[in-house]
Amino acid sequence: MPHTPSAAKRLRKSEKRRRQNRAVAKKIKGQRKEIATAITGTDAAKTTTEFKATQAMLDRAATKGYIHPNKAARLKSRLVKRLREAAKAPAAK
Repeated sequence: MPHTPSAAKRLRKSEKRRRQNRAVAKKIKGQRKEIATAITGTDAAKTTTEFKATQAMLDRAATKGYIHPNKAARLKSRLVKRLREAAKAPAAK
């Protein structure tokens, strides 16, 4: 337990931030799963809307400091790469 008032406040702040960070991380994880299922599906419109939503969510999380901007860029880059590979695959058949 904290011994000083400032340490108590620091504990309260860190707990609040931890809850916020975990909530955002959960949302990002869920959104990434949704785009993954959309990529494997056949509906191109759903894929593009999910891609835009995922991209916006990652940008917002990076801007607000929930994740590092480089991590957001890396995830978006990998997502675009997967989208391009999925777009090529049906054309090759």
